[in-house]
Amino acid sequence: MAMPMGKGDETVTARQLFVTGGTGYLGGALLPVLLARGHSVRALVRPGAERKLPAGCEAVVGNALDAATFACRVAAADTLIHLVGVSHPAPWKEAEFRRVDLASARATIAAANAAGVRQCVYLSVAQPAPVMRSYIAVRAECEQRFRDAGLSATFVRPWYVLGPRHRWPLLLVPLYALAELLPASRETARRLGLVTLRQMVAALVWAVEHPAAGTRILAVDDIRAGGRTAASTVPAAAEGAHSG
Repeated sequence: MAMPMGKGDETVTARQLFVTGGTGYLGGALLPVLLARGHSVRALVRPGAERKLPAGCEAVVGNALDAATFACRVAAADTLIHLVGVSHPAPWKEAEFRRVDLASARATIAAANAAGVRQCVYLSVAQPAPVMRSYIAVRAECEQRFRDAGLSATFVRPWYVLGPRHRWPLLLVPLYALAELLPASRETARRLGLVTLRQMVAALVWAVEHPAAGTRILAVDDIRAGGRTAASTVPAAAEGAHSG
């Protein structure tokens, strides 16, 4: 089904979506927008968390680390959005990153392949960076697993998402401005720039409604533009150049 989304908007095709991590910080903002735009949304939740989903969203109770608990419910989806990850990442959480982020990505990929999903959207992280190396390494490994599985995928790479209860990095804005003025630090400052929750939601919605035909990366500049400036597909050899 195709539908116009208002004056001046393009026609959008309603999609069947399966979302992991839909009750988290980002998922809680994203799901109501997807539903409002006419998409059908199923969201994976832990037992007892069904009430956290917005009205109109179908709950799928399961374990994000175990594909067997939810793979059979992915079958109706043409796009899978993977948002699961350790909350409040920190350098000392390497074991958690592998236990949660990597394991959930592996389960999601297995479920997507079993269901014949045509498109995945994966919440990754800006890279490379001089800090949080273990976190970035796990997210990069997750991206590679999507590639190795042969799935068409959009990797959305924010560094820090500003929003309710997540505003302390605003104190760093003057430092970012200074870093962008200096040639030696300009590229890194832009690649690791701050984005807002609203920008992230817009970029994720854009990724859903404009499927990639291969691997595509939405870096910070793309996220700030709501995804609209991104190349439709980024060949593997060009990914490093596009990421910053």
